[in-house]
Amino acid sequence: MNVGFVGLGNIGKPMAQRLAAAENVALAVYDVMPEPLDELAAAGASVADSVGDLAASVDVLCVMVRDDDQVRDVLGEVLAHVGRRTSPRPLVVAVHSTIAPGTPATLAETAARHDVLVVDAPVSGGPMGAAEGTLAILVGGSEEAFAAARPALSVLGSKVIHAGPVGAGTQFKLARNLMHFVAFTAATEAQRLAEAAGLDLVALGDVVRHTDAITGGPGAIMHRDSAATLDPDDFWHGVFSHVRALGEKDLRFATELADQLGVDVPLARLALDRLGPGLGLSDSPPRHASHHQEQS
Repeated sequence: MNVGFVGLGNIGKPMAQRLAAAENVALAVYDVMPEPLDELAAAGASVADSVGDLAASVDVLCVMVRDDDQVRDVLGEVLAHVGRRTSPRPLVVAVHSTIAPGTPATLAETAARHDVLVVDAPVSGGPMGAAEGTLAILVGGSEEAFAAARPALSVLGSKVIHAGPVGAGTQFKLARNLMHFVAFTAATEAQRLAEAAGLDLVALGDVVRHTDAITGGPGAIMHRDSAATLDPDDFWHGVFSHVRALGEKDLRFATELADQLGVDVPLARLALDRLGPGLGLSDSPPRHASHHQEQS
């Protein structure tokens, strides 16, 4: 299939390189900077003179630019030149940039007046996932648009999710990244606490990455299909009661240590209040973990 790519930055360039290497893809690229264009040409892609040229010739146009304004500019150029198309297939614009929640629906409504399909398809996995083709791609759009874009998206990512109608991909990405960056902020609290205790921060980071690779990190609790309060007879009630008992015990000890060392840990204090309700537990936790729980 004929695929275009606009925006050859830190993540966009390795994504485009994956497409250039794919046997079933004819890739054309455009960027305002000449250096990545030279690299993609060397990888076998053709270089377009403009976004308009891509709009006239490709079936799927991937867009990985900086922000909402740049996405709008690209789509404006696409719509100004889409009348030059000779392909019987509708053009699908896949927006990989992370944009504001309301922007995808506005883009799709505008594009539909020109018979252009839009999917919002933000990615998760960073430059490494882009280079290895292991990105998670979170797609919002119609069934028709998703089906048309999927062959190209499957080259770019090993997990391609149809999250729902247009806009759902962006909402999915924002929910995922909320956890990502709140966790980063919690990591900075842990570092401050460890530093005040005289511990090796590099070793702490090594331990966190090691154990998260084993346990799955925060995603280990994300198996339910609802965030509602759990029925006491539900399987997850017993599992999460155990998680709560361990978590509240450790959080309490950590905040006590923070008090002793004079370290501000607001996220830890918030987690102590909200862990149980967040897990779906409305009842009070047991006051002391069992010996079995302590050893787990």
